[in-house]
Amino acid sequence: MPNLDTTKDLFADLVDTVARALAEDCGTGDITAELIDIETTANAAVITREKAVICGRPWVTEVFRQLDPSLTLDWLVDDGDLVAPNQLLFTVTGHARQILTGERTALNFLQTLSGTATRTRHYSDLIKHTQTRLLDTRKTLPGLRTAQKWAVSCGGCYNHRIGLYDAFLIKENHIIACDGIPKALRSTQHVDANIPIQIEVESIPQLKEALDHGAKLILLDNFTLEAMRDAVQIADGRALLEASGGITLESIVQIAETGVDRISIGALTKDIDAIDLSMRFKFDN
Repeated sequence: MPNLDTTKDLFADLVDTVARALAEDCGTGDITAELIDIETTANAAVITREKAVICGRPWVTEVFRQLDPSLTLDWLVDDGDLVAPNQLLFTVTGHARQILTGERTALNFLQTLSGTATRTRHYSDLIKHTQTRLLDTRKTLPGLRTAQKWAVSCGGCYNHRIGLYDAFLIKENHIIACDGIPKALRSTQHVDANIPIQIEVESIPQLKEALDHGAKLILLDNFTLEAMRDAVQIADGRALLEASGGITLESIVQIAETGVDRISIGALTKDIDAIDLSMRFKFDN
């Protein structure tokens, strides 16, 4: 099951996202599909050509709903399912024109979000022997922020803040502009207690300063493995520690094994390979 933070509605913009994608592709109309008789019907089956974690079902369903509510979709998999090469994912039945018009937009959503979920599952599996949580970042494809956040949860990892509005992340330049860590933290005393407040540190002295001024969520920016281990000992449970910066498939296991509580990594959503999918048609008349 997806590791969804239920306080965050990742489907609020689904209808608008799909509408924009269809408008981008269709423009003033699908002139090629108009060559087909309006009464022609078809059954189309979508398969995956490679092993993958599937994600994108709500977006695919919405594509065909917006084009033609009379189309019938029969899903054989759910978001978060691991599928094998050549496995049937879903079929869509109805007017051939609308199925053909929606084919590319639907598969674009499915291949991209499944690619995100598949990559995320790979990272997640590497550190499943630890207690460390793996989080995404704001390094997402423009227009697909919430969709990719859903894909990350389907891949077995967790969501960081959705945007600039739902959590504080006080970074280096914010600290400089606030004239230091103490003043930066004091400036958050008036905010809603339910909004997470995280501060970035770049050294052990900064970590100690943040702890001394009540920080409960601290981002360790580009710390070495030795410094991370020291940070875990120094914090001693007083704050959640998150490692970030330059984390790769080769380094993530060692980082998780330092005992940090969280790791955030942009590669979950920005360095992805789309899953190879295929739609096969059978025309009825």
